[in-house]
Amino acid sequence: MQRSSHPLVGLALACLVLLALLASPPSLAGHGTQLHRPLPPPTAQALAAQAEEVRATEAAFAHTMAARDFAAFSAFIAPDAVFIDEPALRGAEAVRAGWKSLFEGPKAAFSWEPGTVEVLGSGGLAMSYGPVFNAKGERISTFYSVWRRERDGHWRIVFDHGCQSCKCAGTGAGEAGS
Repeated sequence: MQRSSHPLVGLALACLVLLALLASPPSLAGHGTQLHRPLPPPTAQALAAQAEEVRATEAAFAHTMAARDFAAFSAFIAPDAVFIDEPALRGAEAVRAGWKSLFEGPKAAFSWEPGTVEVLGSGGLAMSYGPVFNAKGERISTFYSVWRRERDGHWRIVFDHGCQSCKCAGTGAGEAGS
């Protein structure tokens, strides 16, 4: 079989290859994801539905403490999570190691529940915060968490931080001040 030596044939083939690549975006090396064109912004209804997903996820995450289910707790942690503490716990293994002792014993020393949940317009990140209670049910802190929707569709926690509640002027007892 002979090859054509005409320069326009090579150019035409290069254009066809380029068009084929644009029609089916290639995978990013090592990531297994595909390049995508930007999606239109989600509707208010879609964001509200995603916020409810995150609220339910946060509530299920909190339930792991009450149920004393460390394995279930661990499933909510993203591999690259950072729990802000002194020092910060970086990565799922460090978070699990830092929290393991909190799951020992028959009763949880504290509990939490989602208060406010907001989802980023892209639908890929969300923030939740709410009250933390001691074993007597008294509010002792406020937590702040950032959730990321993973490729498998599940929300996993990527950042977590708690701060002490205060009785600041102008706020109710036990509410975090600004």
